[in-house]
Amino acid sequence: MVKWQPWFSLRLLVGGYTPGPHGLDAIIVGYYRGKDLIYVARTRNGFVPASRRRVFEKLKLLVIPTCPFVNLAETHKARWGEALTVEKMKKCVWVKPEIVARLEYLEWTDADHLRHSKFVGLRDDKDALNVFKE
Repeated sequence: MVKWQPWFSLRLLVGGYTPGPHGLDAIIVGYYRGKDLIYVARTRNGFVPASRRRVFEKLKLLVIPTCPFVNLAETHKARWGEALTVEKMKKCVWVKPEIVARLEYLEWTDADHLRHSKFVGLRDDKDALNVFKE
């Protein structure tokens, strides 16, 4: 019998995305630790074409030339080969971390990343400067 795992929910800042169908393939998210933006996940799950277009329309206005996350690029190999390495970062588009997204996830990893995260929606009612690890 498979044990049921509860989903947890939290708010994170969008600091970038990878281009793809309908504007974006995945969002790159994190939270503030002091004044530093900490990368925790690249999330593709939870989107439908309409939500990809909607999020892309907001993000394309915030493009910046450099990565806003202080802990990227990752140099260690992730368990499933999903580390955001220098090579993978070349495909990313970086944005000002002003958009707050709500994600669901199963757990935090030992590397301070989200496991099995999925996009739920954007949070226009939350201040980006107040997004910290809960």
